[in-house]
Amino acid sequence: MIGKKTYFIKNIVIAIAVAMFFSCNNSLQKVQKIGISDNEPIGVEYNSNLKYTDSGKLKANLVSTKLFDYSNRDFPFHEFTDGATLYVYDDQSRKSTIVADYAFVYTDTDLIDMRSNVVITTHDNQVLKTDQLYYDQSKEWLYTNKPVSFKTEQDLINGNGFDSNSKFTNAEVLEVNGIITLEED
Repeated sequence: MIGKKTYFIKNIVIAIAVAMFFSCNNSLQKVQKIGISDNEPIGVEYNSNLKYTDSGKLKANLVSTKLFDYSNRDFPFHEFTDGATLYVYDDQSRKSTIVADYAFVYTDTDLIDMRSNVVITTHDNQVLKTDQLYYDQSKEWLYTNKPVSFKTEQDLINGNGFDSNSKFTNAEVLEVNGIITLEED
């Protein structure tokens, strides 16, 4: 009688262990998300200073007082609700400054999305104003399809869009509708 009882208990224990093994199929990411809503950030960072380098050379530097980390999402990003300042450096380490009231950094695509009251001041004091500007870190390219106002030393150029490398050597206002001075040869 004891042998049958032991055999029965042993089979029940094995059945429970197998059931538990197959029911505990959570990945580490799912376990880390316990208690965190999909709409909440995984963390908040204050006084952030993100640096982007290529071959040891500083290319861009994003500074903000508050960063929300949504790296727990399927399309991870960082959100800067209290404004952000992006410094972009050319090959001679000259700094151009981009300031915005709001920004996103999409970590999988290396894209920085600057929004609301965006102002670029280039290293040679040209100023561009717009409502939204993208900076593609991997291509070192700035662009927007929103209305822009671009002030150079002699001109104020208005248009619908802007396209430029990060060095501003080929800055182009698209669909120009402002004043441009042409030099005659």
